[in-house]
Amino acid sequence: MKFAFIIDPLPKLDPGHDTSVALMEAAQELGHQVWVTQAQQLSVIQGQAWGLLEPVQLTPAKLDDGHWVVSEQWYQTGKALLKPLEEMDAVWMRTDPPVTIPYLYATYILDYINPDKTLVINSPTGIRTANEKMYALQFHEVIPQTIVSQEKSVIRQFVEEKETAVLKPLGGKAGEGIIFLQPSDRNFNSLVEISTKQGSEPVMVQAYLPAAKDGDKRIILLNGEPIGAVNRIPTGKEFRGNMAVGGRVAATEITPREEEICSLLKPKLQQDGLYFVGIDVIGGYLTEVNVTSPTGIREIDRLDGTHLAKQVITWVEAVKNNGGETI
Repeated sequence: MKFAFIIDPLPKLDPGHDTSVALMEAAQELGHQVWVTQAQQLSVIQGQAWGLLEPVQLTPAKLDDGHWVVSEQWYQTGKALLKPLEEMDAVWMRTDPPVTIPYLYATYILDYINPDKTLVINSPTGIRTANEKMYALQFHEVIPQTIVSQEKSVIRQFVEEKETAVLKPLGGKAGEGIIFLQPSDRNFNSLVEISTKQGSEPVMVQAYLPAAKDGDKRIILLNGEPIGAVNRIPTGKEFRGNMAVGGRVAATEITPREEEICSLLKPKLQQDGLYFVGIDVIGGYLTEVNVTSPTGIREIDRLDGTHLAKQVITWVEAVKNNGGETI
């Protein structure tokens, strides 16, 4: 089969960490062709989505004594060719957030791929639907007490009621811009003004979960089913557990409560074409649903001895062999 990955430039990827690289390696190991392109290299020509695609050959990372060992030259690319994306069996939209206007335009271009010919992961419509913060609000029974507002007075009232809270920009990624709020903080007004851009953009504010000190669990879902998880634990004086800000990773298990959360999400994720998703759970509460370029596979495989990317690619093979029907 032919797989196209819409990703950030290869030199910017970390082959020992990035899930996109793990997926490409697994596709190659299973005998498929791997092509790469970038969001700004997409076009619509004669009513079809096209991409400037480069074939790529990877030297897979190796696990040695609990660490990923990567070749200095871990990839080689061939000549770029302008091709219809419908020539691919699967197209992976894996450009990292934030979801900017150009990012949204790229999803509009992907709408011009015939879904009867090519599986797009994740669905461009689904990506537009699922803001990674706001999407969780529809599952109100399993999220912390949450508001979304740009009104300083509304935010202050909520924080005073909860005593401690966490503010999150709606377009943030990798823990960027997340703030621990207390009503007694003399910088409270300034922090809210900066985060809301002087009241012009709403933010999410959630009741602080004390369990956050024990970790922020990333659970990987494939077609709504959990296939692996990793715990991300804050270090030093940092209250955020995100790996991008220095969170320590540890092996973990998926609890019955977390299984219930996944079961609750599954029908909606399938309906929206969100096949490969990473959810974040703290103390049994859903906090985010990551759909753009969820990561964590490298860490889970390293800690658990699994090969999740191979499992994902095998699922794609089965879908294609089943006439495109997800299973």
